[in-house]
Amino acid sequence: MIRKPVILLLASLLFWSCATYQLEKSLDPDSRDFLSKVRYLITKEERKIFVNLPASERPKFSDEFWKKRDPNPDTEENEFKEQYFQRIEEANRLFSEGEEPGWLQDRGRIYILLGPPTNRETFPRGVTFYDKPTEIWYYNFFPIVFIDQFWNGHYKLDPDSPEQLAEIMRAQMEWKPQVSSEKGLLDCTLDVKKSVRGEALIRVSVPYKKIWMKAEDKSLRTSLSVSLEVRDSSNTKVWEYEKDYPISLTEEQLEKIVEDDYMIEVPLSLKSGDYMLILALTNTSDGARIYKRFQVNL
Repeated sequence: MIRKPVILLLASLLFWSCATYQLEKSLDPDSRDFLSKVRYLITKEERKIFVNLPASERPKFSDEFWKKRDPNPDTEENEFKEQYFQRIEEANRLFSEGEEPGWLQDRGRIYILLGPPTNRETFPRGVTFYDKPTEIWYYNFFPIVFIDQFWNGHYKLDPDSPEQLAEIMRAQMEWKPQVSSEKGLLDCTLDVKKSVRGEALIRVSVPYKKIWMKAEDKSLRTSLSVSLEVRDSSNTKVWEYEKDYPISLTEEQLEKIVEDDYMIEVPLSLKSGDYMLILALTNTSDGARIYKRFQVNL
């Protein structure tokens, strides 16, 4: 018998999956196109952040997404981005059979992630007389097999063993630039406290150990840039707030409070109703940015 906590967990996961799906459906065409094009690169956390962003912030997210993956930030070109889109074009040209564009097919996905194979063997009538159309790609001595099960030009990946899939994933992770987790650790909690008179206090709690600071003279310094926005049930902006909060501490002071939170409190006064509170928090010392959405009932 499935225990109640497990049922609640599954229900919660289903709710958030549906909520994310609904958010993605409501995205503007440019945002949907971005998510589609980066499907082989974007992390689950990045995807979640992107779909929850205000539309005005998504172009900035897109720029930062590619900058984080730039192997040589000192040059004007982003070699990784250029190669990624070049491989998409090549996949569409090479694998034009089937109903889907080439880059969305299994052969296209592997081509984009691993690049051109060292050797490609094609068997339009199957490897043997009674087989299905087959392709075998070799990356050095490692084979990857694709089979056209229905003779319609749509080749599907046919892994011969778990080791094959593991090798594909390993190679995929090696090609994708490693997005540094040292920076970007910025995190916070967001809650709203209501008073008896209907007023509210927005409270942003940022753990000190998640705040990246720069050493300047004898101090550790940074500034947290806070942008708050409230929208009503019709998605109309009814309130906004922006302010920078400078932080300056000595190493000794930080050691004493490193397990505590930096608190930001902002008063909010609106008529009764349901609202969506949107927070954008930026650490100016390293450019790390996070976004939070919070349903508020006043």
